[in-house]
Amino acid sequence: MSRPYEEILDGATLPRSAPGVRHEQICARLHRELAVSVNGLASTQLLAPRTQIQVARTSTLCPDLALVTAASGKLFLAIEIISRDDHHADTVVKKEFYEKIRVPRLWMVDPRYDNVEIYHSFEFGLKLHGILAGREVLTEKLIPQFQITMAELFAA
Repeated sequence: MSRPYEEILDGATLPRSAPGVRHEQICARLHRELAVSVNGLASTQLLAPRTQIQVARTSTLCPDLALVTAASGKLFLAIEIISRDDHHADTVVKKEFYEKIRVPRLWMVDPRYDNVEIYHSFEFGLKLHGILAGREVLTEKLIPQFQITMAELFAA
């Protein structure tokens, strides 16, 4: 059973609600598929769901899922699964923070609409790379073995 948790952004506490059942099902599916895909990649480490990651001296985040570089532990893919009752923290507050720290990749998984927004970092912040839904396939060129259709990800 999931529990409430908190994150710290620039020294301020951000309380988070316990994720719901569908949220956790989607998280487990993504974690399983990512784990298989990064198994042979020595440069990449998949963290357990909501692992605390210190991204700055006064900031600790707990992305729903995260990939870090094995050598430095630096976050390079953050995945946030948006909760219906706690969406502002992910879609506004944390998204702005990810932009500030220049995370290379951000996936915003939205079970409310069964879609995934994909953001890539560039010199001026995060840029929407695409929105996937329906039968489209989520892939990431930095993880060549990874792919999952939106239908599989959001299956009941």
